[in-house]
Amino acid sequence: MANKTEQKKESNSKMGSLFDVYSLWDIEPKKASGCWVWGADNTKYLDLYGGHAVISIGHTHPHYAKMLKNQIDNIVFYSNSVQNKLQVELSEKLGQLSGYPNYSLFLCNSGAEANENALKLASFHTGKKRIIAFKEAFHGRTSGAVAITDNPSIQAPFNTGHEVTFLPLNNIVAVEEALKEGDYAAVIIEPIQGVAGIYTAEPEFLQKLQTLCHKHNVVFIIDEVQSGYGRTGKFFAHQYANVQPDIIAMAKGMGNGFPIGGILISPKFEAKKGMLGTTFGGNHLACAAAIAVLDVIKEENLIENAVEIGAYLKEQLKDCKGIKEVRGEGLMIGIELEAQYVDLRNKLLFESHIFTGGAKNNVMRLLPPLSISKKEIDIFIEAYKKQTQQ
Repeated sequence: MANKTEQKKESNSKMGSLFDVYSLWDIEPKKASGCWVWGADNTKYLDLYGGHAVISIGHTHPHYAKMLKNQIDNIVFYSNSVQNKLQVELSEKLGQLSGYPNYSLFLCNSGAEANENALKLASFHTGKKRIIAFKEAFHGRTSGAVAITDNPSIQAPFNTGHEVTFLPLNNIVAVEEALKEGDYAAVIIEPIQGVAGIYTAEPEFLQKLQTLCHKHNVVFIIDEVQSGYGRTGKFFAHQYANVQPDIIAMAKGMGNGFPIGGILISPKFEAKKGMLGTTFGGNHLACAAAIAVLDVIKEENLIENAVEIGAYLKEQLKDCKGIKEVRGEGLMIGIELEAQYVDLRNKLLFESHIFTGGAKNNVMRLLPPLSISKKEIDIFIEAYKKQTQQ
């Protein structure tokens, strides 16, 4: 007869469990408001990471919460085989606020899906399949998106069948040489590489890249999944370079935590029934969330706030030690730390109760809600200085 320990092991083995792929902090958020999060033990944390740049207008914004609750009382979901006026409202408000009123919108559920559909549309349009992406790029984890992500450790053998050329960022000569081969469907680029550590594509590089794409009839795709929705002080980060891509991918800040993604598509593309599709993309609840986000961004001038607070943050960081370089625009900031401060993020989290993001071992990524105030930035700066003086 099995003893109690063996019986317990046998019982646990029959229980469901999560597939263990995430490194988890021992913190469980239970509620949140604005730029603050409370853990299960009621510890209050300042959120300067927004869950990977997702929280754009602040946690549980009243207008956002009200729109979602009202939508739940009406209809949450039906398929894309019926009319949905919320999709139309979303496309109109997005076109107006983003500066792309003549582009069409295709809705999906995530940034990876947005990039997948951008690549697929480019391939349909050109009849070709090779893609140019850039070294250190991150575009997602689905099959095509991970193939254009410069990280072999997250690519299964199945993903490596795609034909992708990785070129150095900001090296226009390398792009020009590659495009001469004549068999590329698209070039895809992040205007600011987030996961890589906040590295910016130079405006002149983006301008020449656009020219080359037009010259060679290659689709110019810009991935604004992390850098879009006002985060950098423009609606899209590529607007600093005054370029106009053929397709723009977006997601993270789009739903303030509700899963939604999409692509804005130039009028040069012709839609055909069935060429793109999704079950859940553009559902009623997702659209309500996305409309609420656009309403708040506009009414509360959050893009302007990103410019002002981002500049203030950079200015305050000048007096902080342990910093090799500060990169980025608006509220998409990367702080490259000196080697002896690589544990700073953990100290800020567990001792000062401030969430920040990371990239590689020595870059701190700051991606707070666009509603953050100077007072909250001051809390971070004070904690930073305290932790680096110990």
